[in-house]
Amino acid sequence: MTATGRGGASLVAWRVTWLAWATLFTQQVADAWLYQLPWIIWLGKLVPLLLFLPGMLRDRLRSYIWLCFVCLLYFIAQVERLFALPGNALAITGTVAVVALFIAAMLYVRWRARELRADIAAQQGQENES
Repeated sequence: MTATGRGGASLVAWRVTWLAWATLFTQQVADAWLYQLPWIIWLGKLVPLLLFLPGMLRDRLRSYIWLCFVCLLYFIAQVERLFALPGNALAITGTVAVVALFIAAMLYVRWRARELRADIAAQQGQENES
């Protein structure tokens, strides 16, 4: 375990989650900027990702779970964009980022929950010994 309490597999998933989140966020900003979208569309693109930021920073697994659900909406939009603009680098980047974000966040929740359960079991075992 590291200083953050995360083990090997969950640490990798955590890092990939944050990298994919940042990539998707940057892709959404670039897409809105490039197509000069109105501010209300900017909000619709960015606020859903920003809503989960406080929970992710506090390592709340529920935030990661809900982020996975929201990723499905981004996935639909990205696949639609990819079909509308085949070969567009921004659309490809967004699609890859949203798929990576979904998979990494899902695996992080699974592996981190196991670690937390093991920590609780170890603490209960220590209490029973005393």
